[in-house]
Amino acid sequence: MAERDTTNYYELFGGAPFFADLVSQFYARVATNEILRPMYPESDMAGAARRLQMFLEQYWGGPTTYQEERGHPRLRMRHAGFKIGPAAKNAWLECMEAAVNGTDIDDVSKAKLWTYLSGAAEHLLNSFED
Repeated sequence: MAERDTTNYYELFGGAPFFADLVSQFYARVATNEILRPMYPESDMAGAARRLQMFLEQYWGGPTTYQEERGHPRLRMRHAGFKIGPAAKNAWLECMEAAVNGTDIDDVSKAKLWTYLSGAAEHLLNSFED
């Protein structure tokens, strides 16, 4: 029987300051990305950043604020109103990869984080047209 991974990655990565930095770096790139920027209304950029941070913190073993405020993540449902084709997915991945690479965690942790994020991006793809 395989051993269960009981690592608290939220703590290992650096807790709230790590996730705040990651999300801040990501949205700084989104703000100037010609594909992604139109998907985010100016009035909701801060809200989108907060929701992503809460989601990532909860997913990696941190506070359950996301679920307490918004319920089950239901990522596909929450993103269904956006056309996420290959170009949007790739733009998201480019912005997120730069953000991950801009963080101060070890390479093994970056690889673990990146494996999840790249898989999530594939999961949210809902169109094969750009």
